[in-house]
Amino acid sequence: MGNGTPIGRVRGLGSAHEGAEGWWQHKISAGSNLILMVWFLASIAMLPAHDYATIAAWMAQPLVAVPLILLVFSTFYHFHHGLTVVIEDYQHDETRFVLLILLKYFTIAAGTLAVFSILKVAFTAGVVA
Repeated sequence: MGNGTPIGRVRGLGSAHEGAEGWWQHKISAGSNLILMVWFLASIAMLPAHDYATIAAWMAQPLVAVPLILLVFSTFYHFHHGLTVVIEDYQHDETRFVLLILLKYFTIAAGTLAVFSILKVAFTAGVVA
């Protein structure tokens, strides 16, 4: 790689050829979010009541808890991927790396808390406190 000519200075600084994969991952997670959110909203709408006991009994079913956890994973993956792209595109100084690390920790913490909450309600439904 020469640095004497204009082409020599920019050679190797072009596309990393990874943009299409990230784009597809983002679109696939958006599609799974759409499907799971339609399922979630329709399921909630069909419940006879919306009190804690009804929701807890509903969440105790494996065919409800598993899609809810998948919804959490899909949503937080989509969230993390989208904000990573925004930070990488618009933050160019040293705070970029700090923001990316904070985003990763926040996403993991919030997603873990959401999954834990679903499992806690699902496994303790019907147990008198």
